[in-house]
Amino acid sequence: MIRRRALLAAAPTIALPAVARAQAWPSRPVKIVVGYPPGGSTDVLARGLAAAMQEAIPGSTMVVDNRPGGAAVIGTQAVAQAAPDGYTLSLGNNQTHAANAAMLSALPYDPVADFAPIARLAAVHHAVVVPANGARTLAELAAKGKNGGRVTYASSGAGSASHVIAETFVRREGMNATHIPYRGGAQATTDTVGGTVDFFVSTWPQVVALVRDGRLRALGIGAPARLPETPDVPTFAELGAQDLAVDAWFGLWAPARTPAEIVTRLSDTLVAILAQPAMVERLQGQGFVAAPMPAGAFAAFQREEVARWRHLVDLTGIRLDG
Repeated sequence: MIRRRALLAAAPTIALPAVARAQAWPSRPVKIVVGYPPGGSTDVLARGLAAAMQEAIPGSTMVVDNRPGGAAVIGTQAVAQAAPDGYTLSLGNNQTHAANAAMLSALPYDPVADFAPIARLAAVHHAVVVPANGARTLAELAAKGKNGGRVTYASSGAGSASHVIAETFVRREGMNATHIPYRGGAQATTDTVGGTVDFFVSTWPQVVALVRDGRLRALGIGAPARLPETPDVPTFAELGAQDLAVDAWFGLWAPARTPAEIVTRLSDTLVAILAQPAMVERLQGQGFVAAPMPAGAFAAFQREEVARWRHLVDLTGIRLDG
């Protein structure tokens, strides 16, 4: 009886450390891991939101940690294996947490089971861009890759949405094309501006300023309507290429088994930040569409996207490991 009473008395004490850690969070810097180099769309979004989160969560320090490589597997895996204490987060996208599951038979993490979804953040449209002196229309670009001709196209990485959309275009048009994958969108954009490649399917935030400045020409965009900042750029729907209108989306995850209190606090904070008119306007100016979704709804959305990307990968035949 004495032993039983001692155990019962100790039970609350055993449970306290986890609760205390959740309530004390954050007591040290929080790393937001991005599996891409600096300068790309995922990195741009991460840095803007890290600053906003640091301001919204008293006493917090948010640090963006770029860990590119391996179709963003390196950085994403690091978060999956991190301690579930709220101090290591993954700011990823449809590739890291959906498409890679279909493209890699030996993916070293489970994009659903190994993570706790926090919030969906934003979405971006993709656009087909060419050098300023390149093809003037999507039809002209397609013709260049036919009848003995050949084109080269850049992507932000093998297996990325950029690659999948471009390959969809190439196959539908029956073009002769060579794929040149880059480690992120920044260098792919630079080489497109320089004329090293014939076209690049880019996220809109990556290229919008260059299109406005006339250093790149956008032949089509996956937006539902023409955008006010570039009214001369037709939508894919207008061009009869609705199959190219595949948006990228971005989200924030913690390792699985992260305390629910921390996940909820982060989720509520981000949804509130992304509802602020100033943030919506800022993201729009960068080419993003604010698309906040709290943890529960985001988890369901992600599961649907894993199935959707399996279908897209089956259509294009793109695999990263044969």
